[in-house]
Amino acid sequence: AMAKVKTYELRTKSKADLLKQLDELKTELAALRVAKETGGAASKLAKTKTFRKSIARVLTVINQTQKQKLRQYYAGKKYIPLDLRAKKTRAIRRALTSEQK
Repeated sequence: AMAKVKTYELRTKSKADLLKQLDELKTELAALRVAKETGGAASKLAKTKTFRKSIARVLTVINQTQKQKLRQYYAGKKYIPLDLRAKKTRAIRRALTSEQK
């Protein structure tokens, strides 16, 4: 089995490596779920939570990296996708910009 996944270690990996690790973690989790049904050792069952959290960490790093790359790509462009724009409030978004005042 693998040790607990460290987020700072994940951030240095490539997307392909992350996806590979994600696949391994999911396979391991599936095996643990089978062990649970077949009455596995308690020490094994306790690892389920660790694997779930590890999978979440990997997915979080993948999503954050993806968002960061998109932000870099759209930086300085005329139009930015809605999900990358500043949220603020509807009223503030509709208000005149400093250049228009």
